[in-house]
Amino acid sequence: MVYRVVIKEDYLDGASSLGIALIFDPFDQNRKWNNRPLWQRAWLIVHLLLLMVLFVVGISHKM
Repeated sequence: MVYRVVIKEDYLDGASSLGIALIFDPFDQNRKWNNRPLWQRAWLIVHLLLLMVLFVVGISHKM
């Protein structure tokens, strides 16, 4: 993801990599959202926010 964003400056490709990474949740998927530790929920939310920012920046660069 860093290579695609920093070197190639392809923000949509970097956003798609982050989206795929979110699909494969590295934490215990059998635990419900409310039962997860705060740091896991925060990490996933930050990951999602970064994905959305990259997507918006990528769309704005294509226009």
